[in-house]
Amino acid sequence: MKQYYVYIMSSKTRTLYIGVTNNLERRVYQHKNKLVEGFTARYDLTQLVWYAATNDVREAIGYEKRLKGWTRAKKVALIEEMNPEWEDLSLAWYTEPQLNTNPCHSERSEESLRGRKSPGKSLLLP
Repeated sequence: MKQYYVYIMSSKTRTLYIGVTNNLERRVYQHKNKLVEGFTARYDLTQLVWYAATNDVREAIGYEKRLKGWTRAKKVALIEEMNPEWEDLSLAWYTEPQLNTNPCHSERSEESLRGRKSPGKSLLLP
């Protein structure tokens, strides 16, 4: 079953970016390595601070749009509910020996995310 992820990236100065993807590990890798020009590369948004998963692409896109409309305070509260220390939730993803160092060419990304203990959650949309 396909998984879709809504996620929030942050810089060290806590500039925020909200996105949606069907391969979170690959997309975070792209952000961290500035492989795609744009906002996240320009503002050095390299820390995954929040994410949630769903099997419904329309639900994921809708939630992304709603989050983008929230105030900054509400976004910060959402992050801090799950990740009060603003830790990079993807920190270990690219250092584990069993992982390919470039998840952009990997088929096991969704499986490895599902098997991990993480604060990411299934979407229960407000």
